[in-house]
Amino acid sequence: MNLIFKNAVIIDKDSQLNNQTVDIQVENGIIKKIGKNIATADGYETIELENLHISKGWFDSSVNLGEPGYEDRETLANGLNVAALSGFTDIALQPTGNPIAEKQADISFLMTKSMHAATKIHPIGALTKNSEGRDITEMFDMKNAGAVAFGDYNKSISDAAILKIALQYVQDFDGLVIAYSQDDKIKGKGIVHEGVVSTQLGLKGIPTLAEELQIVRNLYLLEYTGGKMHIPTVSTAKSVKLIKDAKAKGLNVTCSVAIHHLLLTDNTLTDFDTRYKVAPPLRPDTERKALIKGVLDGTIDCITSDHNPIDIENKKLEFDLAKDGTIGLESAFGALQTLLPLDVIVERLNAAKAIFGIENPEIAEGATASFTLFNPEGNWTFEKTDIKSKSKNSAFLGQQLKGKAYGIYNQGKLILNN
Repeated sequence: MNLIFKNAVIIDKDSQLNNQTVDIQVENGIIKKIGKNIATADGYETIELENLHISKGWFDSSVNLGEPGYEDRETLANGLNVAALSGFTDIALQPTGNPIAEKQADISFLMTKSMHAATKIHPIGALTKNSEGRDITEMFDMKNAGAVAFGDYNKSISDAAILKIALQYVQDFDGLVIAYSQDDKIKGKGIVHEGVVSTQLGLKGIPTLAEELQIVRNLYLLEYTGGKMHIPTVSTAKSVKLIKDAKAKGLNVTCSVAIHHLLLTDNTLTDFDTRYKVAPPLRPDTERKALIKGVLDGTIDCITSDHNPIDIENKKLEFDLAKDGTIGLESAFGALQTLLPLDVIVERLNAAKAIFGIENPEIAEGATASFTLFNPEGNWTFEKTDIKSKSKNSAFLGQQLKGKAYGIYNQGKLILNN
């Protein structure tokens, strides 16, 4: 597929082309020419889109789909198409299928099944067998099959010795450990943030201490063992400070924040709508503002949708029985645009590639063509009809968003919204 993208504004703070309007000529998946007024040639298709902006491809560091095992929630094929239409050239896939991705064969299945998609899967292998926190998995074999990191999705390792061993073991092959941080004893039977709203609603609360205490422990382990640790979806002000201090000490730690934690608070829970039941729980506005500050000052390295499709049978229940999770790919860019500067959004949606060791081609002549196409202008309301995912459990339904992703060019394929 040979293409010429016309009048595209490049958004890339590290490039001399940043904020310049250019044409981009792509031939057989390689950027052949970048310049002004590139003439249309035989065998080329011209792509002209309103207010077209292009950046290096976005990467989501935490995506759940469903297949294998939970295809009623989402399939690999449809989930990857949703990611492409949402502007993501790459996703890190959590090991939450059935069976859980914990062996070389599991990773190979995911890589093979998705090899022809435009959006590329980067599997996360389970850190412990069956994600039960007791025995570490065959991480080296999974790394050889294509796994980019190891963690148990939304499950904290209560046994400090297990996490210590994992951090030591992966250093032999430069592996990355994902340490979801929540003290389950402190959490207890809590289901929402512990505070004024939980008291008013009569719901059992989860104090910020549950997250912060576990982060302190995990950072101490990292300081002792060395290695690399990624702490996903931080949700409190003190968590951000703890990680900032750890970075200042020289620890190799990174972290992410979920989009819903940047935009929503526990005040949304007043109607007991289970779309807002997520893990970690939504916090008060003081915590939300601290997370935004952490993004802006660079303490929080990357932003994730933490996309987690849940079937209606497990979401349309009493609040305490419903599963945690919201989908977030389709609303990701438009939601962030209501809150953060465009250059920060693009940077934080790309930064996790370096953390996870993923190729990140430049937008330059001779480079592999891999980029996101989007329009940062235009306000709109996110409706159910905008959801392409099989599951519809979005916390952003009815929200006013700004700007839309057109799609991506990646793996030699162009995927655009109709």
